[in-house]
Amino acid sequence: MEPLNLFDGIVTKTKTEIMKLNILGVVAGMATGALLGVLFAPDKGSKTRKKIKNKTSKLKKNLKDDFDNFLDTASKKYSSIVDKGEDILETEKIKEAVNSKN
Repeated sequence: MEPLNLFDGIVTKTKTEIMKLNILGVVAGMATGALLGVLFAPDKGSKTRKKIKNKTSKLKKNLKDDFDNFLDTASKKYSSIVDKGEDILETEKIKEAVNSKN
């Protein structure tokens, strides 16, 4: 009987959490840099507000795209884990059937 690798799920979870934190850090850094850059620019208030609005819209779109990519990756990884689990179960059932005939 082949031993199950119980650490696959743990490693995947850790990688997923790290990916999530990296995306969050990048987005937070972009937001902070954009806001500080706009606030310290020597423009009129109306222009500054317009720039903040535009940068916020771009940031929102980027965040949505990054989150969608994250969900896509997580979904594919989940499906892969489920498929591996089903394969392992099927293999074990076949082995048990063969062993019970012997």
